[in-house]
Amino acid sequence: MTSSRPPEAKSGDSIADWLRLALIPGVGGESQRKLLQAFGSPENIFSASRSELRRAVGEKTVGLLLETDTSARVAAALDWEKAPGRGFLTLGDPLYPQAFLNIPDPPTLLYVLGKPELLNRKAIAIVGSRHPTPQGERNAEDFAAALADAGLLVVSGMALGIDAAAHRGALRSGGETVAFIGTGIDRVYPARNKDLAVAIAATGTIVSEFPLGTPVTASNFPRRNRLISGLAAGVLVVEATTESGSLITARLAGEQGREVFAIPGSIHSPQSRGCHRLIRQGAKLVETARDILEELGEFSLSSPSSPDTPPSRRAAEKPLPSPLAALLELMGFDPCGLDELLVRARLPMESVSPMLLQLELEGRVASLPGGRYQRLVSS
Repeated sequence: MTSSRPPEAKSGDSIADWLRLALIPGVGGESQRKLLQAFGSPENIFSASRSELRRAVGEKTVGLLLETDTSARVAAALDWEKAPGRGFLTLGDPLYPQAFLNIPDPPTLLYVLGKPELLNRKAIAIVGSRHPTPQGERNAEDFAAALADAGLLVVSGMALGIDAAAHRGALRSGGETVAFIGTGIDRVYPARNKDLAVAIAATGTIVSEFPLGTPVTASNFPRRNRLISGLAAGVLVVEATTESGSLITARLAGEQGREVFAIPGSIHSPQSRGCHRLIRQGAKLVETARDILEELGEFSLSSPSSPDTPPSRRAAEKPLPSPLAALLELMGFDPCGLDELLVRARLPMESVSPMLLQLELEGRVASLPGGRYQRLVSS
C-alpha cells in the first residue's frame, strides 16, 4: 500500500491553480501527484519551464499542461463555490481526508457540499444492492441508525436501494452521513434521491472528485467506490448479487486494509449470494451492529440505546392478535408464496388475504414480485 504525502502549502497557492491542474483532460491523478511531488504546488508547476516539467512527466503531459486552456472551467468552478456550504479540498488542505493519504490513488481535488470537517471522523461504509428486498432495505436503515447512534460516521454512495437506506438510517438517528457520488457535484443522480441529497447536504456532506457537469458514466462508479471504502474503517455489505458493484467496494476495502463485514441471508435469495461469497472469502459475518462496533473497538455508546435492538423499530412494534401472530410465525424468514402459505396455515384464501393485508399495513410483511411475501424483522 502506498502513502501519499500532501504537498507543503505555500503562501502563493490558490485554489484556481489547483483547479487548473485537476481540470486538464488527459492529465490523470498519477501525473498530477508526480508533478506535485516534484514542484511542491500547482503554482510552481505552472511556473516551471518545459524542460523542468519534462523531467517529471512525459512530453505529452507537458504539452497538455502548457497548451490546454481551462480558464472557463476554472471560472465556473469558482463561481459554483460562492454559494454557502460549497467548497474544495486539495491534497495541500489541512481538512483533506487523512484516510485518503493511505490509499493508492488519492484524488488531488474534491468538490464538497456540506461539512468538510466530517471527512476526518471515524466512519463505517454501508453498501449493497440497488434492488434490495424489503428486509434488506430495513436492515441497512437499522444498522446505519445504530452505528450512527454509536458515534460512527455513515458513508455510502447515495444510490437507490441499500445506499439510500443507509443514509436515511443515519439521518433518522440524528447522526451524520457522507455521500460520495459518481457525477459532478452539481448533479443529483438518481433524480428521485433529490430530497435525500438536500437532507444529506444540510447536516452531512456530499463529495465528488469529478468536475462540474460530469454526467452519469458507468466507469465513474467503480472509481467512486474506492473513496467510499477508503474513508471508512470498515465496509458493511447488506445485500448483493454476485454481479453487484458492492463487491468491488468490498474488494477495494480489503486491498486498502479496511475491515469487511457482510450480513448473511436466505440461501434461496440471489440478493444474498454476494454476501455469502464475501463471508466464504473471509468477510466477518454480522448479525447486529454490536458485532461491527466490537470489531472496530467502538463499543462505547453515547446514549442508552442498544445496537442489538434499534429503539425506533422495537418501540413501534406492538403485540399482534393471535391469528396474525400465528400466520407470521408460519411464514418463517424466507420469501414465501401465497399457495405455500395457504398450505401451511390450512386456511382458505379468503381468510389469509385480509390477514396478509393487515400485516403489510402493520409493517410486518412485504409483498414481493411473483406473488410472494416476506416477513420483516428489525436488525
